[in-house]
Amino acid sequence: MFGLIGHLTSLEHAKSVAEKLGYPEYADQGLDFWCSAPPQTVDQFKVTSVTGQTIEGQYVESCFLPEMLANRRIKAATRKILNAMAHAQKTGINITALGGFSSIIFENFKLEQIKRVRNLDLDFSKFTTGNTHTAYVICKQVEDAAPKVGIALKEATVAVCGATGDIGSAVCRWLTNRTGVKELLLVARNQERLSDLKEELKFGQIMGMAEALPMADVVVWVASLPQGLEVDPATLKQPCLMVDGGYPKNMNATFAHPGITVLKGGIVEHSLDIDWHIMDIVNMDVPGRQLFACFAESMLLEFEKLHTNFSWGRNQITLEKMDLIGEASRRHGFKPLLT
Repeated sequence: MFGLIGHLTSLEHAKSVAEKLGYPEYADQGLDFWCSAPPQTVDQFKVTSVTGQTIEGQYVESCFLPEMLANRRIKAATRKILNAMAHAQKTGINITALGGFSSIIFENFKLEQIKRVRNLDLDFSKFTTGNTHTAYVICKQVEDAAPKVGIALKEATVAVCGATGDIGSAVCRWLTNRTGVKELLLVARNQERLSDLKEELKFGQIMGMAEALPMADVVVWVASLPQGLEVDPATLKQPCLMVDGGYPKNMNATFAHPGITVLKGGIVEHSLDIDWHIMDIVNMDVPGRQLFACFAESMLLEFEKLHTNFSWGRNQITLEKMDLIGEASRRHGFKPLLT
């Protein structure tokens, strides 16, 4: 059995879906209540591979909300992730993906140092961030979508916003060594990590966001922010491809402009229907088939019987591991979302 640990995008989002999930007592509560709410298994389902293999899974709602970080409820946020992991492990799940902010919080606050949660010793080999599959999917979205909007990647400038993160650094390695873009713009807050990444790649330019965006033919957003980011479309090239791999999505929901294509980055579509409810609550266009690539990674590891923390730790994603998870993704009927 595989597991998915996720969270909703905001307090208002949480209130709107609580009753749908069968928790009406949560629907009218404020942030303080959500800070103390325990994790819940809210969905159980089966997934069938195009090979004919069927596996079972569970979705664990961590009850974390991005407002907890914005309002400096750091202890509540870290407690949410650890309790959700303990809940999944107690259920006997073989491999569980940490979706959205779950993996970011785990890494940024060094939660691997906390091995015991109440009366349970966490077995980190039972968890994966899903970042390798997400990075692979984003790279394929760039490679497949750019030519369709008139952008030749061999002559293109690509800006990666959030370049020093686990996903961002993997995307940079792929674009440098596999895709072969003309220019790579590295955008992130931590200047020391940016310098280290540039030294590793032997390629790219370090830039601020305001400077990089007008130069980019393709923009890859892989920095998860508590709130959406607004960008003035008039400052961007046309055509311009923007692949938004954040959760919640970084781009303002109303962002639209002729000549600019925005893709939901890090999303895959399965070849067969999945009878579940969780993708309804995160507003997937085709919830029976579309899902986050990080969640799909735990499915792939279950299909392949690779019950290990395939994606774990910052900047540990190699091109070889991206190839491996990419092959498994195709074999079991997943493909990057391109619409």
